[in-house]
Amino acid sequence: MPRKFFQRFLPNPQTIKENKSLRIFGDWLHDPNLWHLNRRSVAGAFAVGLFFAWMPIPFQMALAAGTAIWLRTNLPISVVLVWITNPVTIPPMFYFAYLVGTWIVGAPISDFTFELSFDWLLNELSGIWKPFLVGCFTVAFSSSLLGYFTIQGLWRYSVLSRRSTKLKFRK
Repeated sequence: MPRKFFQRFLPNPQTIKENKSLRIFGDWLHDPNLWHLNRRSVAGAFAVGLFFAWMPIPFQMALAAGTAIWLRTNLPISVVLVWITNPVTIPPMFYFAYLVGTWIVGAPISDFTFELSFDWLLNELSGIWKPFLVGCFTVAFSSSLLGYFTIQGLWRYSVLSRRSTKLKFRK
């Protein structure tokens, strides 16, 4: 069941191989292990994708793809999970990361408005960079671990329940 579930939503491997931003990986994209759907590969892909989704950097897809290739986890899932951050979700996600960072660092919460612009980065980020980055790394690491172990557990549960159903029908 888990394999069929993920196959419904994953893009075609050829589509990913032809992506302009992923062409830098060349022949490494032809490794069949990057396209397998098994518990280890999918759980690792969730960890990679969720980690880079919280990183406030450009080229998240390319970095997630490179890490997925290096760790030999499922490439499409790693890349697709980075799309969690988009123009609609970036402000609440990064504000949450900022709040987590202020809690960890012990800095007071400053009033600011988030804008997706270079001017905002130059003016506003200079005052909040430390709690913001600490929060981003903390939430990235936490969600990465949570995603990894959740997929491991759900996959294991699915396999065990399918196995027990087969045993019931045999008797």
